[in-house]
Amino acid sequence: MKTVDTLIRSEADGGLSFGDFSLKEKKKLADFKHGGDLYKIKTFYEITKLEKNETFVYESVPGSAVFDYKESTEEVTFAVTGASDVQITLELEPDTEYDAFVNDEKLGTIKTNLGGKLVLSIEADADKATPVKIVKA
Repeated sequence: MKTVDTLIRSEADGGLSFGDFSLKEKKKLADFKHGGDLYKIKTFYEITKLEKNETFVYESVPGSAVFDYKESTEEVTFAVTGASDVQITLELEPDTEYDAFVNDEKLGTIKTNLGGKLVLSIEADADKATPVKIVKA
């Protein structure tokens, strides 16, 4: 089972890895410094949630593990594992269209709501990370 054993960690290439869907009880870690920002992670088998500077970034139901999460003004990339299929919510720019790719296959164009939320479902695997890329259309 592929999870992040330290709940959250910085990667050498500047990415961020977080989450552990194998936990039976909720674990939290706050004030994790990465790239000049403070992150907070809550994770266990039911949900994984990431905040940056007290602002929502990522949530999955049920819980997941995310590897090499990177974000810019134009795109978000990461790979995800989970015990079962997961619904992922990302906080992006409000009322904006994004192209969604899973396993390098385009799912389509998704428009964020007025709050900037983008929701997609992933067929997750506990042992193999599924790559996800969200690009501003």
